[in-house]
Amino acid sequence: MMKFPASTEFNKRISKRKFYENLSVTPAFKKAFTEQIKVIYWRNKLAVTTLNLAPGERVTEIEVFEVRLTSLDLDENVLRLIDRAIPYHILFLLEYEGKYRAAMGYKEVTSFGKSAFKVDRYYLTAWLLEEELPLRLEGLTIDAVYENLIRQIAGDNLSGGESTTLKESVERQKKREQLEKQIIVLEAKMRNEKQLNRKMELKAEIKKLRVDLGG
Repeated sequence: MMKFPASTEFNKRISKRKFYENLSVTPAFKKAFTEQIKVIYWRNKLAVTTLNLAPGERVTEIEVFEVRLTSLDLDENVLRLIDRAIPYHILFLLEYEGKYRAAMGYKEVTSFGKSAFKVDRYYLTAWLLEEELPLRLEGLTIDAVYENLIRQIAGDNLSGGESTTLKESVERQKKREQLEKQIIVLEAKMRNEKQLNRKMELKAEIKKLRVDLGG
């Protein structure tokens, strides 16, 4: 497995049942969880107590879970179930037949307090050899380590300079995705439109959205 500092090692196998026995899940979802996941190992605990880091304002710990899969396909809701069961941020190292994929959710504290989170979206790398995973522990606080791990996994999907916060980068990506969807819808309308005037109006709308997309 990928080597984090020895001080962070935990290395415990976790029963799959632990993740859904106290949560309300449908039989179909429970079946998907048990069939798609072969075994889960809690590999590391990245925290102020295990690393030479300053405390964070938003992140307390980052748990590193190795999740061995039965196939390349994994329902994202399976990751959400694990995230719901653990009140900390989680770095998933998905494994299938010797290939690895890092996954991490953009996890925000809800109005219910620091122990309640919601996962906005997940970022994933491609399937790679273990040594090719673009993961490094960077930052002086646990918050910074989390943000840097998310950015390393997301790659070009999260743009922004050094002064751009992770939240701002995520919101910017959402806006880009919304604009791209609007463009696709308008392009389809323009192809099917018979009236020239309306075609020109749609073309102007698309042009404006493309300008916004490039901004």
